[in-house]
Amino acid sequence: MDPDLLAAARAAEGFMPDDEGLALHDAGLVGGRVGPLLEVGTYCGKSAVYLGAAARAAGSVCFTVDHHRGSEENQAGWAHHDPRIVDPRTGRIDTLGWFRRTIEAAGLEDAVVGVIGDSPTVARYWRTPLGLCFIDGGHAEAVARADYEAWSPWVAPGGLLVFHDVFEDPAAGGQAPFRVWRTAVAEGFVPVSTTGSLRVLRCPEAGRARP
Repeated sequence: MDPDLLAAARAAEGFMPDDEGLALHDAGLVGGRVGPLLEVGTYCGKSAVYLGAAARAAGSVCFTVDHHRGSEENQAGWAHHDPRIVDPRTGRIDTLGWFRRTIEAAGLEDAVVGVIGDSPTVARYWRTPLGLCFIDGGHAEAVARADYEAWSPWVAPGGLLVFHDVFEDPAAGGQAPFRVWRTAVAEGFVPVSTTGSLRVLRCPEAGRARP
């Protein structure tokens, strides 16, 4: 990964360790040769720097989908809450400005396209096969499953599906991403690699039915 972009990723706000970020970047390089990249759950843009760097290197682009109002586990007053990302005017989470500054500071505004809105709503109108789909939005069971069901059919044959925060041990973290990952495997996605809580799967060459 370009050293300047790696430095930008490390400086960005977010919850992704270096090894997982670099594994995501490597997956983006592979997926970028198949089609555009897309992440669900942008937060302040840390993972988008890893994916944007990969998209640029592969001659592709990365779309990021987020309403920027925070996931259900990251709201004002909750354990993972960061008071800096609260809009003092409304008292609501608002990470959009943070995301824009992160991508601008990384010099990736030509490689990362922010899509602002509810993930399943955006997916209903999406029509482009993806080289990689990174699911890292809300971690409640219904939310994680809705993201998977909405976006996984758009992963092109040979493309990659990536999950973050996959923990088999309940003591290590929430179980929704793990259960949805198991569903993906049962439905034909092939496990490729595991780096920390980041898991990469490949879409079979036969592909999967789209909505």
